[in-house]
Amino acid sequence: MADMDLDRSPLARPFPDLPPIDGATPRVARARYKEWDRCDLTLVEFTEGTAVAGLFTKSACASPEVEAGRAQIGGGQARALVVNAGNSNAFTGAAGREAVEQIQAQVAEGLGCEAHEVFVSSTGVIGVPLPKDKARAGVDAALAAEPCDWLEVARAIGTTDTFEKGAHASAFIGDTEVRLIGVIKGSGMIAPDMATMLGYVVTDAAIEPALLQEFLSEANGPSFGSITVDSDTSTSDTVLAFGTGTAGNAPLVDHNSPGADAFASALADLCDQLAELVVRDGEGATKFIEIRVSGAQSDGSAHRVAMSIANSPLVKTAIAGQDANWGRVVMAVGKAGEPADRDRLSIRFGGVEVAREGRAVEDFDEAPVAQHLKGEEIVVEADLGIGSGRAIAYTCDLTHGYISINADYRS
Repeated sequence: MADMDLDRSPLARPFPDLPPIDGATPRVARARYKEWDRCDLTLVEFTEGTAVAGLFTKSACASPEVEAGRAQIGGGQARALVVNAGNSNAFTGAAGREAVEQIQAQVAEGLGCEAHEVFVSSTGVIGVPLPKDKARAGVDAALAAEPCDWLEVARAIGTTDTFEKGAHASAFIGDTEVRLIGVIKGSGMIAPDMATMLGYVVTDAAIEPALLQEFLSEANGPSFGSITVDSDTSTSDTVLAFGTGTAGNAPLVDHNSPGADAFASALADLCDQLAELVVRDGEGATKFIEIRVSGAQSDGSAHRVAMSIANSPLVKTAIAGQDANWGRVVMAVGKAGEPADRDRLSIRFGGVEVAREGRAVEDFDEAPVAQHLKGEEIVVEADLGIGSGRAIAYTCDLTHGYISINADYRS
């Protein structure tokens, strides 16, 4: 299978016109990690003093790139990002670690910085060590390449993605407008408890690393932490945020800094946009599904119920077949392990109540429900009726396309 040659998702969104960010210079090159005719290595150079924050997979089988990133993030400073596509370098032992260290050392020498300021991510097949000769040649080519735009970056970091994903936001800090852009890749192996596959946020705002980390962590829960395609969490999940500090704003140092709330809101909005794009490119997806849970004991409980519904293959296949099988939603609520009362539960499809107080709604009009399920944007609501907890999760339907893509993934 030739990655990125898959049919474009019917749920795709056009790539936005992302502005350049002063202090961040992206370049792409061909390391030829796979037999494909495309760039597959990305190098982003950052100005000195760039703040960095990050979130990483909680997988016990994390890649050497993730392990290195976890150790580096406490330093709070970054000078470069390298992203390899086509090989995840996960579950590769000492050879995988050596490949990461080689890339860090090579980029550090090329840019005149410290190796711990170079962050590396890789995505693709698990269990194959990243070829060090190809990585070395790819980094050399990237260091010598002309700067590119963010669309080229989004294209270079993809694997089974069918469209490039990017978003932008802005905020005012005093009288200074700061910009935020983001690119992300992800299509399958999406059920993260922290982030999604590989996502990168770059802003020109001046912000302390600790505050950037706090804001990124806060934005994560309702965005990257609330999406699922297939209930599988990657060994390589990473989200990194970089602040170049070139906008000229009064630096954000804590929550009391003027403009801090506006920046946090812009970052949360950006993360939400990126998370939704990943679900819209779910492998084989034909429908984008929003799960709304209300009336739960707490917001946390509502989130767990929403994810139980969103991860249910039976719910997802029913929606793929345009079947308002509300019994499957009841099943998913019941198995979530959260407080629920059968006789208080109500279910809606597209705003039409189909079940109430433990039984089907008599003589409800099926026509608007059937019409809703024919569309590409589906809303499923479950009200537990026992509290005020609320949550939203995003998922997609489960089709034969998902099987085809993953059955042929290594070929």
